[in-house]
Amino acid sequence: MARNRNLLPNNLPQLQNLIKRDPAAYRDEFHLQYQHYKALLQLFLLNPSQQSEKLEELVMFISQVIHCYPEEMATYPEELQGLLRKNSTVLDPGVRMTLCKGLILMRNKDILSPHILLPLFFELFRCSDKLLRSTLYGHIVSDIKRLNHRHKNNKVNTTLQNFMYTMLQDSNKMAAKMSLDVIMELYRKNIWNDAKTVNVISTACFSPISKIMVAAVSFFLHDDNTADDDASSDSESEFSTSRAMMVSKQTLKKGKKRERKVAKALSLLEKHKKKKRKCLVTSFSALHLINDPQDFAEKLFKKLDRSTERFEARLLIMNLISRLIGVHQLFLLNFYPFLQRYLQPHQQEVTKILTFLAQASHELVPPEVLEPAIKTVVNNFVTERNSEDAMAIGLNTVREVCVRTPLVMTHELLQDLAMYKTHRDRGVAMAARSLIQLFRTVNPDLLHKKDRGHPSQLEDKKTSMAYGELKAESCVPGSELLDLVSGDTAAGESDLVSGDTAAGESDLVSGDIAAGEGDGLEDSNHDDDGEDIIHDDDEDLSIHDDDDLGSHDDSEEEDASEGEWEDDSHSITTMETSTTSIAMGYSRVRKSDRKRQRKAQRLREKKDAVTAIEGKVSSGRVGEEERKERASNLVQSRFLTQEEFEEIRRKRLLAQPNAKGMKRGADEMTGGEDDTEDWGRGELVSEAQIENVYKRHHRSKEEKLASVQAGREGREKYGVKKGKLNPQSSTTNKEKLKTKAYTMIVHKKKSKSKRSFREKQQALKASLLKDQRRR
Repeated sequence: MARNRNLLPNNLPQLQNLIKRDPAAYRDEFHLQYQHYKALLQLFLLNPSQQSEKLEELVMFISQVIHCYPEEMATYPEELQGLLRKNSTVLDPGVRMTLCKGLILMRNKDILSPHILLPLFFELFRCSDKLLRSTLYGHIVSDIKRLNHRHKNNKVNTTLQNFMYTMLQDSNKMAAKMSLDVIMELYRKNIWNDAKTVNVISTACFSPISKIMVAAVSFFLHDDNTADDDASSDSESEFSTSRAMMVSKQTLKKGKKRERKVAKALSLLEKHKKKKRKCLVTSFSALHLINDPQDFAEKLFKKLDRSTERFEARLLIMNLISRLIGVHQLFLLNFYPFLQRYLQPHQQEVTKILTFLAQASHELVPPEVLEPAIKTVVNNFVTERNSEDAMAIGLNTVREVCVRTPLVMTHELLQDLAMYKTHRDRGVAMAARSLIQLFRTVNPDLLHKKDRGHPSQLEDKKTSMAYGELKAESCVPGSELLDLVSGDTAAGESDLVSGDTAAGESDLVSGDIAAGEGDGLEDSNHDDDGEDIIHDDDEDLSIHDDDDLGSHDDSEEEDASEGEWEDDSHSITTMETSTTSIAMGYSRVRKSDRKRQRKAQRLREKKDAVTAIEGKVSSGRVGEEERKERASNLVQSRFLTQEEFEEIRRKRLLAQPNAKGMKRGADEMTGGEDDTEDWGRGELVSEAQIENVYKRHHRSKEEKLASVQAGREGREKYGVKKGKLNPQSSTTNKEKLKTKAYTMIVHKKKSKSKRSFREKQQALKASLLKDQRRR
């Protein structure tokens, strides 16, 4: 009996494959399955919480082939969306996941619009199904990324951003949190990196839900690091992909077709890498995109002042407020007295609070507002009753605040703090010396005379700037210290060599012209005033021309010796032609020599002027106006290179004052990376700058092992460095003992060990008895 192989009504994968190949031929079978789906759906709606595997199979089958029958299945997507909207919370988890997967499948085939589907998925975040939420989260991010792949789809972005703004205010905690996660992930991937997205996230900082508030605040504090992590992960995946391609090329079956495929895939991957390198987007801090930072900071401080959140959450809000104040130079005068109550050595996370105080300081903060906080730090930390670490941390905090607000320091307070430079603890002494070094640059008048150091020859006398005063630079600071001779003179000489010499050589058409040049150069080295100007280039050129002349004459003599002239008239004509060419070459060479002489004269005058200015600068006789004019002319004439900036930095460091008590010479200062002119006035203050205590603490066992392993890297293995002369030779008995079992050599080890007095006594008695028996 023949087997019936027609299993299409029950074998949905086979029917799906056949329909995709020929939709018209299997239209009846598809309609049969669709009628079956409708019947099962009516039964399922009577009890939506029950599981129905057959319905799940039919939903996925129809979603796979819906594009083959667009007219008949026009209402199918709306049916699934209505089913999810009405019964999303009561549906069976398996059926609900299948319906979502079917909609995702249709969205990937562009059957559904993102305006309709994505708001539904955001509403489904309210379901208490973690697997479903993670699936929808991944699809939303990838779908919006695909929409904005080639160019920004502003229409879709605006609609979705407005909807997400309403979802952040949703009463369901999980839906609001997942919506916020989607927005933050899109910003980190540089898809939605505009000001509107940042301001939507900023509204979540005032959410009554702690998780949402902490996530939004953490976004503003840590948004720069995640972009680097994403870039590194993408590069690692690309490297693994290319390596897998190369491995497959080497291991799989060889063939021209396979080689073409691998080569095409590698070329596409390289093209993608180049495009990615070309279109890199610089990460811009989200704090700069807030519309009204003053109002935002005031609202945050109001929330912080009344907050009953955990201390860790309040620390995050303090950090965000301090960054806002420092970045935008805001006025929030009540924030400093609020921090003042936490400035105690025994306070939990006190170093972070001290960092917030330094971070919230800027030049526009009134000194009388910050002065109580500074005095609190000094009175509570920089005292002998505290530990050395606490004193060093207090001095570092005062230094970081004074870097940003120098006017807060008074004459008496600074001199008291400067006396700690001779403290017995190295950390305290180094912190005090760093404070002294800062005020040498900012305002030396506040220091004691012995702490000011030697005055700088190239720097004006430092004076304290008034509150709100700004110093506008007309040129690059320190550009007057550059050596103009090494820059402009070298450029002029290169022009002389490459330009005129090459032009002169191009005119040397024949050996006769070279001979004419050789005669003409003797008189061309004199200018109109009678001064002798001798150039290396001219000397080289004249030597070269004389050699050419000699070689040409020799060649003519050889040609003459080989054969005689056949026609006298021909020889006369040739001589006339050569004489004419010599005269033309002579005139051209004279013109080029005059040009070179004029250029050299201008270059020499410029060099003399620069040398005179350099002498004035080195002797300290150059005036302020002359220095500024020289620097301005230099900057306006050309671009400075990176090497010149390094030279400026080195010379400015050499010109800095150096106190008697500081054992740092100019070489050590130039070797380091710490420029006293460019103190860290960055937007952020790291906790390491406050905890910069110069002290070697007790290391744990793990730290010691880590340092041991780091020291072994790149070092030869243990053992005798001198190896065998012949690596093929056999081993010695001593080497063989190392590979033997201990039981085989225990008797030898025992005999070599030191014997006791009793054992020696017994051995001596045995030997004497043995000798006696022999007799």
